[in-house]
This record gives sequence, structure tokens and C-alpha cells, in this order.
Amino acid sequence: MSTTPNDDFDWNAAESELAGAEIVDLEAVRARRTGEADPGTVRTETDDDEDDSGAGPVLVDSVAAQRRPRFSLTAFRDAERVPIIPSWLKSRAEFGKNAAWAVGFGAHALASHLLWSPVYAGKLIWRAPRGFGRICKGYNRWLWDLEGEPVRQSVVRAAIDKPDEAKMYDRLTNKRDRRVRWRGMVTLFLLALLVLNVGALILAPPAVRYTVLGVLIVVLGFVGTPADRPLLRTTVVRHDAPPLNSAEVFAALASLGIPGINAAIRRGDNGSKWFPDPISRANGVGWQAEVELPRGVVASAVVEKREELAAALTRPLGCVWPEVRTEIHPGRLSLFVADKDMSQAKQKPFPLLKAGTVNLFKPVPFGTDPRGTLVTITLMFASIIIGALPRFGKTFALRLALLLVALDPRSWVLAFDLKGTGDLSPLEPICHAYRAGDDEEDIEYLVTALREIHAEMRRRTKVIRDLPRDLCPENKVTDELASNRKLGLQPIGIGIDECQRGFEHPKYGAEIEEICEDLTRRGPALGIMLKLATQRPDAKSLPTGISANAVLRFCLKVMGQTENDMVLGTSMYKNGIRATMFARRDKGIGYLAGEGDEPVIVKTFEIDGPAAEVIVVRARAARERYGNITGHAAGVVLDTTAIRRDTILEDVAAVMAEAEPKLWSTVIVKRLAALRPDVYAGFTADQLREALKVHGLSTKQCWGEDTDTGESGNRKGFHRADILTAITKRDRGNGSGKSK
Repeated sequence: MSTTPNDDFDWNAAESELAGAEIVDLEAVRARRTGEADPGTVRTETDDDEDDSGAGPVLVDSVAAQRRPRFSLTAFRDAERVPIIPSWLKSRAEFGKNAAWAVGFGAHALASHLLWSPVYAGKLIWRAPRGFGRICKGYNRWLWDLEGEPVRQSVVRAAIDKPDEAKMYDRLTNKRDRRVRWRGMVTLFLLALLVLNVGALILAPPAVRYTVLGVLIVVLGFVGTPADRPLLRTTVVRHDAPPLNSAEVFAALASLGIPGINAAIRRGDNGSKWFPDPISRANGVGWQAEVELPRGVVASAVVEKREELAAALTRPLGCVWPEVRTEIHPGRLSLFVADKDMSQAKQKPFPLLKAGTVNLFKPVPFGTDPRGTLVTITLMFASIIIGALPRFGKTFALRLALLLVALDPRSWVLAFDLKGTGDLSPLEPICHAYRAGDDEEDIEYLVTALREIHAEMRRRTKVIRDLPRDLCPENKVTDELASNRKLGLQPIGIGIDECQRGFEHPKYGAEIEEICEDLTRRGPALGIMLKLATQRPDAKSLPTGISANAVLRFCLKVMGQTENDMVLGTSMYKNGIRATMFARRDKGIGYLAGEGDEPVIVKTFEIDGPAAEVIVVRARAARERYGNITGHAAGVVLDTTAIRRDTILEDVAAVMAEAEPKLWSTVIVKRLAALRPDVYAGFTADQLREALKVHGLSTKQCWGEDTDTGESGNRKGFHRADILTAITKRDRGNGSGKSK
């Protein structure tokens, strides 16, 4: 059938024939049917919204099927409630900061205007005659009704061609005369009043005369001020960023060259349905846009093109922060456009810079997000991995975490700077153990300290296991247990910067990795928190057994997907959490994962060396009051003699007689202490096991007897034959018949 219009067809006649036709609503007719449903239809049954027309089929794409329920308790129960009181009003600290800012701003403006007040006075005196002239000119126009002069003149010109307009002119003239007479009488009254006031002013005291004169000059000066030359100078120069709108966001996304977006635009999509919520201000520091990307387009593709997006929005790179709303779906983009570059914007002061302590069992301040909102971190029960390229704030973030541990007066802090530059040196006055450097003796110090903490962890397992259920219901250290000094369950924070230097050590690397992995697995429940930082996040620098068990991860700028996922976790890059998007100027900015449901972008608080020293002074004072100055901070020198001596094998062999092929570990350490008191005093069975593990030895079940106590039984110990075999292998490896 042809659809081409026929010129011979009489359209007017056809329309006249259909003039009385009835228009049928097909949807309504279908809804009233009671017979069998047509193919392609479905029945919809909802508890909250019954069809008004009664039972009947409803088309899948009909208005009735797509209509939302009029009222749903479930929808309201799941809805997000808008806070009644804004957050800045509920937070005492934030309210205090805002009030302090307002007072400071007012004081600045007041001081500036007071300083310039002589200039303002001179301007007012200079402009007063002009103001007087303006007042006289305006009053003259009002007195003689000059505002109506153009109307009267137009009537006069029209009367030349239209004689009837002369009557209109007479009426206007009479009305004008009445106005002038009335205004003239008012003027005479005002003149008389002015003369009386001038006379009274002459007889008034000088103070009154000068006051009136000053007020008169101020008024006339303001009246005489030109519109383009205001009297008061500007005390604050504002640099307001342009507002963000949907058209700008749509144009920017369209310019990124993402295939799915391009295809949607070619189909005629104009972006009108891309914005489920209006673009709005966020905390007064930027604009927040929620974008529903076209079907099949993932938001991570936009995140990857952050630099191109910033160029399309004509904003600084540090102002544009796209994120994926994975909790909704992978295609939901959350775009925050800040007024100021985050890397250059002044960071808020550290809340604990001048006062206060922390409780590690509660969230503590770590930084701010792009919107300026405080980001907290819970350090207890979690190990943390920090990774970044050099010079991007990795060490500063580790030092901040250790400072937070230090501000809990109950805690122990162990800091190991394997980079050797002394970046962690401000913490030394409160450290239970501290070392800077990666020389052989520094690694030996690290291993000795880790062995001590490892043995401490085993002690804690026994303490936790033996506690009553009502005191330790979850078999882990609690806030109350940590405060009970008799139990010795205080929090322990261990920080190792450039941890790869320890893991890759040819002699002690395997032992360091094993201890750290065990601390990462079991330590958090026992109050031991391991914090590792590296500038080379790979499988060798961060062993899988450690990275897989770290709860908290902070990733600053990295180069590729592998490094990104090594720090943040598997598939993070695929899910759009990409620390590769940070630029070189984004120092101290990274993704924090593990604290909340989703990773967040955080700019850590800026605490330099002097500021860190001030915090440590306050932390040490709190520790002195609490009575918790231990280890290195108390002047105790960690004894690394045992680990430095390769003669431990000979010493163990010496205390094991040929008639004693097997000996308990506890008996061996007693005899070692008797053999070399200066070396093995306080040496424990766990330390013996760790020291012999380097030589490939492990404990075995040994039947024996302690001659001092008379006890006998089957316990862990060592075989003399294994000790002698280890000596032989070591000497063969050294190429000599003697030990070093």
C-alpha cells in the first residue's frame, strides 16, 4: 500500500465525514476486557497498587505496568532519611572551626577598614559636594514635575495633527500646576524648618555641631559616590568557580570517545535521562553530579579518562574526581568537581595537632576526602599496607599512622626506617624499638625485635585463652582488657618503611616474611597492628600471604594495574578503583580501602617533621603519666648478640652431651644461660627456635627429663644429630672447616 500523498484526494471532504466520529481509547478498552488476554500481555499483581479497573491484563510497557505504587511502606522503610540538623551543627569541633573562621574573617575586615578609615573620610569629603548637587538636582525635578515633561511634549506634538489632543494637554497642564503648587508649599515649609534647624545648630554645643556635620558629609558622600568607584575597598578577593550544569557534563562525557556513549548519542540520546538527581553543591566546596551512563557503559571507563574529562570540563585536574558507585551498579558515575585543586587547596589542620589523645579501638582522624569531609580510620584489629611511587607521601602516611598509635598512652610503638633517611626519627622518644638504616646490623635489630613481638603474640594467645568467657567473650583483645595493665595486652603498632628491604634480605628475609605473615594473620585479634610501606608494590616486595590478610590499604600514585591491585586488592582496578589516575601533583592523595564499604579518595593530614616532634612530646608526656615508657624510649638497648653470633650452633651442641641425643628447648636455654650469661641471659625457648630456624632446624617432639625439676615427658626440643649436621652444612657453605 503506497503512503505517498495523492494530489487528487479530497482531504476536506474526508475530514468532514469524520467530524462526528467517536475516538476510542484502546488502552481503556483492553483494560475492560474480561475475556482471554491477548498474546504479548502479562498480568501484574501488586499489594500496594491495585488496578482501578479491576481484574484484567496489563500490557508490559503500558502506563499501568510502569506506574510506581502510590504508597509503599517498604519503599519508605528503605529510603534514606535526610538529616534534620546539618553535620556542621552537630559536630562541636566543626562548629567551633566555623565560628573561629567567622570571627577571624570579621576581625580581618574590621582591621582593614579601620586602617583605611582616613582614606574613606577623605573620599567622603571630596564627594560630598557632588552628593549635594545630586540632591538639589533631584529635588528640582520633583518640585517642577519635570518627570512628566516628556509626556506633555509628546501631547503637544500630537496636537498639531489631532486637534482633539489639545484637551488632553490642558488636563495634563492643570494637573501639573496643582502638583507644583502643592510641592511649592512643601518646599517653603522645609525651608522654614531648615532655617530653624540651622539656628538651633548654631546655638548647640560644638560636639553636636561636629556630629551633625559629620553625618551630613557621610550622607552626601555616599550620595555622591560614582557607581563604578565604591567607597570601601575590597578586603577579600573571591575566586568563585563557575557552576556545573548537566549540559556541560553531557558535552564533556561525549568528548571522551567512549564507544558506548558515542553509540547512544548517535541513536539520539541527548542525556536528559542521565541525571537521576539534580546537580547540587557539596559541603560548599564543589559540585556533585550523579550520572546514569548509557546501558553497557561502565563508569570505570570514565575514571580512566580523568585527565581528558578535566580538559573537557575546562577545570584543573585536581578539581575533577570521578568515582564508580559500585554499590548501585557499575554504570553509575559519581562526579565531584571541586572549586579548588585538591592538591593545592589548604588542608584542614590535624585535629590532634595541639591537644588530645586517642583510643585505638575507636576511629581516629586520617585525612579528608575531595569534599572536605573528615575521613577516619580504625587502626585496631587491622594491619595496613601503604604503597606508592617515590615522593608521593607514602612515608608521611606511615608516620601519621604511627603518630596516631603513639597518642594512645597504653600502646607500644616499633618504628623501622629501612630507607635510612630518618623520616620516622620524630617518633624515637616514645618507641619501644627504633632503627633507621638497612645495613646488616639494622636488619639484625629488626629481626630481633620481630622475634620479641612474635614471642609476645604467643604469650597473648595463652592469656586470651585462659581468660573467663565473661571478660573475653570474643577471644580477642578489647578496650577494657587493653587497659588492664596486669594482663599486658596493650596495643602494639609496628611500622616498617621500605619493607621490601627486609623481605629481600638474603639471610633473614625468609624469617622476616614468616613473622610478618603470622603477625598479619593472628596479630590484629591480639592487639598487634603491622603497618608496611613500600615504593615497589609487587609480589616480591609484598608477599601474597601478607597482602592477602591486610585489612586496611592505602594506595597513592602507582604506575600500573598490577601495583594497584597488589596494594588495594584483587580486581580493584577492574572495578574502577584506580590509583593510576592520580597525577604527580597529587601528593598525599590516595585510595583508602578497608575502612568502609567502598574505597574512598583521601588526602592525608599534612604533618611535617617539626609538627610530628610537637605531637611526640605531648604523647611522651601522656605516657609518662600513664607509666608506659619502655624499651628504646626508656634507654634499654636491644641485645642482638645472639643473632649476630654464628656460634649458637656450637653453643647448643656444647650443652648437649653425647649421652643426651635429644633435649627439651627449655633445658637447652637454661644451659645456654649458664654457659654464656652475658649472651643468653633471658633467652627464651621461642627465641631459640627462631635463631635455629635460620639454619634450617625446627623443633621436634623429644622424650626427656629436666634434672633440675625432676619433670619428665614428651615436649618440643632438638636432636643433637640435627645440630651437628647443620654445623657441617654451614661450614661447607663457608668453604672452610671452621665457623666464622
